[in-house]
Amino acid sequence: MSDESIASHNAARDAWLRALQATAPIGDDPMLTLPRVVEQLGAAAPDSPALLGNGGAMTYRELAARLRAYSGWARRHGVGRGDIVGLLMGNAPEYLAIWLGITRIGGVVALLNAHQTGDGLAHAINIVAPRHLIVGAGLAEAAETARPRLDSAPALWTHGEDHAGWRRIDREIDESGQPDGDAVGHLVPTLADRALCIYTSGTTGLPKAANVSHFRVVQWSRWFAGMMDARPSDRMYNCLPMYHSVGGVVATGAMLVSGGSVVIRERFSASRFWDDVAASECTVFQYIGELCRYLVNAPPHPRERSHRLRMSCGNGLRADVWNAFRSRFAIPRNFEFYAATEANFSLYNCEDEPGSIGRIPPYLSHRFPVALVQLDVERGEPVRDAAGRCVRCAPNEPGEAISRIADRSAKGGSPFEGYTDRAASDRKILRDAFEPGDAWFRSGDLMRKDARGFYYFVDRLGDTFRWKGENVSTGEVAEAITACPGVSEAIVYGVAVPGADGRAGMASIVAAAGFDPAALRRHLGAALPDYARPVFLRLRAAIEITETFKHKKQDLMREGFDPAVIADPLYLDDRTAGKFVPIDAALHRRILAREIRF
Repeated sequence: MSDESIASHNAARDAWLRALQATAPIGDDPMLTLPRVVEQLGAAAPDSPALLGNGGAMTYRELAARLRAYSGWARRHGVGRGDIVGLLMGNAPEYLAIWLGITRIGGVVALLNAHQTGDGLAHAINIVAPRHLIVGAGLAEAAETARPRLDSAPALWTHGEDHAGWRRIDREIDESGQPDGDAVGHLVPTLADRALCIYTSGTTGLPKAANVSHFRVVQWSRWFAGMMDARPSDRMYNCLPMYHSVGGVVATGAMLVSGGSVVIRERFSASRFWDDVAASECTVFQYIGELCRYLVNAPPHPRERSHRLRMSCGNGLRADVWNAFRSRFAIPRNFEFYAATEANFSLYNCEDEPGSIGRIPPYLSHRFPVALVQLDVERGEPVRDAAGRCVRCAPNEPGEAISRIADRSAKGGSPFEGYTDRAASDRKILRDAFEPGDAWFRSGDLMRKDARGFYYFVDRLGDTFRWKGENVSTGEVAEAITACPGVSEAIVYGVAVPGADGRAGMASIVAAAGFDPAALRRHLGAALPDYARPVFLRLRAAIEITETFKHKKQDLMREGFDPAVIADPLYLDDRTAGKFVPIDAALHRRILAREIRF
């Protein structure tokens, strides 16, 4: 084993040990929730910076006082243990103070997507039925679009601006001067109580509200703090949406339980990123999805190496970007992880293995039982053998990741807290997987595990499609495409073709000026099997993303390859001619008339 391998192994061992040590005492005090941890730090390190935002900053003393003020507001307005308050607000230090204060006395806060309006927002509010709804500055009009569709009438509050007929929560708090003191015994939540409702992305339907207990909030915070070796001197750069678990709990909580600071930004900006990171003296950057790719594809910046970052951490950093990101920007270490808000397991790559989402050390496999099982993609269900049991995948064979749900008979695993919708929760549970009576959480994610035990993300279940009798992974095809010189972004999806079974692959790409599709065709001919190569190609100036940096794939799938609705250049891979040919109205009619064979 090389010196570099030994050092990587030792660093990973130390990270796991720190995480285990950080989380081991959690159960010692069943009432030591995150709000109480912040209050303790408010007394122990009162003048240390906690939250740093463009609109203001809070020391630990100020954050503790502010969250107690929101506790007092919640009491005065009848928020009892388990009552839900909806929070619709952009990234800001006050965002965290609000939900910490309300959950401190037993309330539950639903972190609503700040970019939703109308039916989508109404759905998110209806499935949690909040008693109160708090709306941040600039979002009252968006909230009004949902009001006619609400099943109930929550009390309406704005924060930071006036809106006709609504009360101002920040004004009441500032005028009341009544911060909440020690919580009354029967209102003090325990770690077992629900703290938050955090919404899934709705990839396979309407968003669902996942239940998140105080225990999971503290566990996530302390575990990631241990993994990252978070210290009071650390500053986390957080430009991720705070209504999601990564940006709102992991990035913030890991720093708060360590006495560090969180630099909060409302959104990501590739052009301003390095100036901001350097000026704010951040030591850790939390990424998600394609942020690192955007930075790698951006023009050189004079401050891209003059920063204090000791680590980047997050999920979704693909292998083709990993090394380029670290070397170009002089990032000493990258910590990649896999997690989902509702999942009962996570994976961690502490070895800085490019492209891997993590591994579980053999000595901890009994504690974190995760398996990959063969999947019938068309049915969306695991394959069962003659005895009715799931079939484990061989090394490097893609399968759905599942994790044992802890119960009285389980030897390992973690609880599954589910959604507010009981039926949706039941659909995520796989029963009798390997033995009678067992229960496993279905992640809905396809992964593969190599011979060394490293896991690699392959695709979401809904993103894999069938073509020519084969399963095609959109993620793997997109990775092959972006490895082609001149291509900066790619999104792959399946589209229906008249007269053909399954779905044909289509790729929307962003490429350099003067890009030649023939070069991509030659590249893919060597990189992918015939069935996986995209049949259709769409060249775009940019690819739209969601507020959580995910591609808007559904819109692209709906538009398909119709030149009447698409102004972008479109191409068909003509296998007979051996080249991409432009799709015009005449060729489109021939495809619909089934005159083109695939």
